[in-house]
Amino acid sequence: MSAPWNHLLAIAQDEVERTRRELPEHLRHHADGLPVTYESLPSEALIGDGWDPDLLGMFVGDPVAVGDSESHPVPRQILLFLENLWDFAEGDEALYRDEVRITYIHEFGHYLGLDEGELEERGLL
Repeated sequence: MSAPWNHLLAIAQDEVERTRRELPEHLRHHADGLPVTYESLPSEALIGDGWDPDLLGMFVGDPVAVGDSESHPVPRQILLFLENLWDFAEGDEALYRDEVRITYIHEFGHYLGLDEGELEERGLL
């Protein structure tokens, strides 16, 4: 059920950019300053740390409310695990796009310090 990496990457990058453009302006500048890293799957180190091998995405680093002087040693970024997202979407490109968007927004919410309910209240999910 695997798709070529370049295809998965192009779709994911397109969907993340589309999602960023659709964010309310007061959030867009936060999103524009937060890098997104696209990985195939979670690394062995992440799995060894207890993360699920089926993980779709994660935010690493400190939330935006934590000042840069208090910064976590890991740079702020969103990781998206494209093969897991593709498998979760069962190889359906439209579902894959939806899952990329949902996962990106979910992880962006962690960056903002928001939970799923707060993201829904703001109309982001």
